[in-house]
Amino acid sequence: MRLTTREIVFPEGDRQEIEHALSVNQLVDLNGYPLELATTRQIAYRVQRMSTSCERNGDVVSYHLELVGRPELEEEQAWSP
Repeated sequence: MRLTTREIVFPEGDRQEIEHALSVNQLVDLNGYPLELATTRQIAYRVQRMSTSCERNGDVVSYHLELVGRPELEEEQAWSP
């Protein structure tokens, strides 16, 4: 039986295992949880790309993050209903 492990990869290269799937362009918080409503008072990341590697014990799905700046978060807020 092959296991699938998911992890987020921060811009600095640090990695953190998560238990849920993400999608490209999704906004997430520091722990990799999706943001319902992003505000300018929080640190937010965007899933930039995904990669999968096959290892001996199973597959590793990596979600590579990019830091979202304040101007982008303000723009996101303006488009929210």
